[in-house]
Amino acid sequence: MSRTWFSTLKDLLGEDYVEPGTPLCAGCGAIIALRLFHKALGGRVVWVNAAGCITLLIVYPFTPLKSSWMYTAMASAPAGAQGIRDALDILIEKERIPVEEDLKVVVVTGDGAASDIGLQSTSGAIHRGLDFYYLCYDNEAFGNTGFQYSAATPYGSRTATSPPTPLIPEGYRGRKKDLFEIWRAHKPPYVATVSPSHPMDMIRKIEKAEKYKGPKLFISISPCPPGWIIETMDTVKLAKLAVETGIWPLKEAVYGEVHHTYIPRRLKPVEEYLKIQGRFKHLFYPVRRDDVIAKIQREIEEYWRIVYDKELGKEDSGLT
Repeated sequence: MSRTWFSTLKDLLGEDYVEPGTPLCAGCGAIIALRLFHKALGGRVVWVNAAGCITLLIVYPFTPLKSSWMYTAMASAPAGAQGIRDALDILIEKERIPVEEDLKVVVVTGDGAASDIGLQSTSGAIHRGLDFYYLCYDNEAFGNTGFQYSAATPYGSRTATSPPTPLIPEGYRGRKKDLFEIWRAHKPPYVATVSPSHPMDMIRKIEKAEKYKGPKLFISISPCPPGWIIETMDTVKLAKLAVETGIWPLKEAVYGEVHHTYIPRRLKPVEEYLKIQGRFKHLFYPVRRDDVIAKIQREIEEYWRIVYDKELGKEDSGLT
């Protein structure tokens, strides 16, 4: 049954299942998302972690969690979740443990495992109808090994393996995989994007997802101070700008039916989001790349034009 424990932001000041003082980078967007996720689900959770940045959260024998944690290889987290879920179901069925001791199984991965290395295992778990949550913290690169580009790296970004050069001045030329749509094509019960800048939107989505049995995806934008080359205090500010410029839509899909949970009435220029990140500095200095910035802006507006027409009506378009 769905629970609603959080009515306002003040309610989030209650019990925390992640203690302070971890080896993660200061300002890490992933830990903010994980803390909020844990609050919404409660304490009876087992995390299945695909190797990545957040793996450093727990360095044996020390842990900041008041719950359970299992490491797996990058490609194997959904398979690990399947084993845990099956074991819990069997133990409950055989009355080895009471129903009250059941745990929610949550996979937590970076975008590299979610969009690429672990995609085969994930697709299989969705196809089998595994009852689990899947939290992807999307910092748009392989951050744990030096910030190389991943399948989620956006066009125009600098990474360790896509630096701007005289021959390729825009940096990364590829396109970000749409993990939301990849999952939605499987028709799971629930898929959503979230942001640490909009905690109540995230909480409401987790509460809603609890009503459904089966695979449930949450993709959180996760600003990475060392990789994005930003100040540690700007994590939430940048996540909010991503939403307000429209580059990170907040939306959900219930059995494939999409609904946007936040629609900016007026999109801020994407330049406001790009210019405060060192990974996009080459688009502004020493030569301003208006062609690249305009291309990014144009793609955002093309996306939102469809959303405004469908969900608000053309007269309420937030495009100038």
